[in-house]
Amino acid sequence: MASSLVSPSPTSSFISNKKDLGFSAFPSTSQVAIRKCKKQVSKQIVSVMAPQQSERKPATTGSVKTGMTMTEKILARASEKPQLSPGDNVWVHVDILMTHDVCGPGSIGIFKKEFGENAKVWDREKIVIIPDHYIFTSDERANRNVDILRDFCKEENIKYFYDIKDLSNFKANPDYKGVCHVALAQEGHCRPGEVLLGTDSHTCTAGAFGQFATGIGNTDAGFVLGTGKLLLKVPPTLRFVMDGEMPHYLLAKDLILQIIGEISVAGATYKSMEFVGTTVESLNMEERMTLCNMVVEAGGKNGVVPADSTTFKYLEDKTSVPYEPVYSDAQASFLSEYRFDISKLEPLVAKPHSPDNRALARECKDVKIDRVYIGSCTGGKTEDFLAAAKVFLASGKKVKVPTFLVPATQKVWLDIYTLPVPGAGGKTCSQIFEEAGCDTPASPSCGACLGGPKDTYARMNEPKVCVSTTNRNFPGRMGHKEGQIYLASPYTAAASALTGYVTDPREFLL
Repeated sequence: MASSLVSPSPTSSFISNKKDLGFSAFPSTSQVAIRKCKKQVSKQIVSVMAPQQSERKPATTGSVKTGMTMTEKILARASEKPQLSPGDNVWVHVDILMTHDVCGPGSIGIFKKEFGENAKVWDREKIVIIPDHYIFTSDERANRNVDILRDFCKEENIKYFYDIKDLSNFKANPDYKGVCHVALAQEGHCRPGEVLLGTDSHTCTAGAFGQFATGIGNTDAGFVLGTGKLLLKVPPTLRFVMDGEMPHYLLAKDLILQIIGEISVAGATYKSMEFVGTTVESLNMEERMTLCNMVVEAGGKNGVVPADSTTFKYLEDKTSVPYEPVYSDAQASFLSEYRFDISKLEPLVAKPHSPDNRALARECKDVKIDRVYIGSCTGGKTEDFLAAAKVFLASGKKVKVPTFLVPATQKVWLDIYTLPVPGAGGKTCSQIFEEAGCDTPASPSCGACLGGPKDTYARMNEPKVCVSTTNRNFPGRMGHKEGQIYLASPYTAAASALTGYVTDPREFLL
């Protein structure tokens, strides 16, 4: 494996007991100047193999402040506390609450039951409601869910409701966006240093922006709707240091599959996962979103990437709301630190039926597949489709199995039809997909990622074998309980579509 778990040396003179052996600290690796906040933040790359003891100050200076991780700092600010440690329970002020058509009606019901039928939400401009899961279906109950959201948003005058009324033509709905986690980023709701909660486990995607983002249940969401606060336990932090030049045949999906395979689906249970290193710094925002998106597949409470110039550039035309990034202190304590040399990593898949069932793509070359699915919050972003188009273009061949394309949002759909693919002589993704024999890109939504009603586009209604860029491969996840899902990057998914077998993309990306 191209990774190592770093533990403090037992010979270190400042380790006072065995509990210290499970900790290490490593400061942020980026050096940035935050113009928006007019605050200079400077960092150095140093390695500290155990928590450093703070220098004892005279009693007149008050209590000694110890270092905090990014997650601890964000929660400290949100709870108006000067210092937090893992395990502390604090009332946190929420910056953004997101809900969608699956959990929104339940959250609204709890809010009305507990606060009153005529109660008003705590802040109509901090609630974002995004129908996205079960949209393009004739299922009456699914459609009714969107009606409930619409009625509530009208009653409460919710500012950010991305409605859809015409299901026959998504383009006729200017407010409709698509998948909540991608839409949150595109619409400027993701900002460094803030707290974003959502009624969806993949809300952790927004951690790519250097904020605390996690999924909550309907009851908690109902409480937040009324108060703007939530009681949270501060998680300990695992740090993942990824260095080395990213090989041209790898994507962020390979990185997170490597990590989940390394620590298991329970390895980060109620822990924060912080991603740093030269490889992470080289990733664009959508790739960082992929990385944070799947921390919940390791049981993580949240994932987080330090904000840097890439983050600030992305946000320039997305939000005018001021924000202030935070970074882990050099003296911060991390539960464990994992190091990866990404230059040695190969394309990966997660075999059925668990995201940690890791294998090299080339080891699965004899697995015959029935279809390929490219979409979801994990693998349906613009960069994901550009990556798939790159493989199809390089091969010059047609797909051998049905290949379904589901853009995450309206913007992604538009990009597929308008953005030229680098090195394609001006061709767009849609032209390359058509030449390769893929299905026409579908209406933006979560699609078949969560299975959904039986008429959901690309749902597995039969026990098929599918290579998918989605995030989960549990039995029944995409429909039929006997279906087999191989999770993979857009590169690997596209390569597999061209052969009809699970395929290492290096066959086409020379």
